[in-house]
Amino acid sequence: MTAAAKSVYYFGLYLCLVGITLMLVPDFFLTTFKLPVSNEVWIRVVGVLTCCIGYYYHRSGADNVQSFFKHTVVVRLFVFLSFVSFVLLDYVSPVLILFGVVDVFVAVWTFLALKKDSNE
Repeated sequence: MTAAAKSVYYFGLYLCLVGITLMLVPDFFLTTFKLPVSNEVWIRVVGVLTCCIGYYYHRSGADNVQSFFKHTVVVRLFVFLSFVSFVLLDYVSPVLILFGVVDVFVAVWTFLALKKDSNE
């Protein structure tokens, strides 16, 4: 598995873990990160979608889908900028930025790994 594939593969596992937690025990997840608890089904729907996206990442990493890796770098940076915007607009607690920081770190990891892989 290439370095870029590993970054996407492991990010997919992270997303699946977050998604499963949101589906099964959303209150635990939300209170752990000091986010408002919700009795709405939407938080579980977000969990399902997060888990599905995580599956795409995980399988694309396992299958070494290079074109997917390149696209994820841009999307993960967009996620970070969106989360920062939500905090600045006072829609949500600043803790949401932590999740965006994970996206940025793994996006940089993937970007650097793609550069390294292309040089080998």
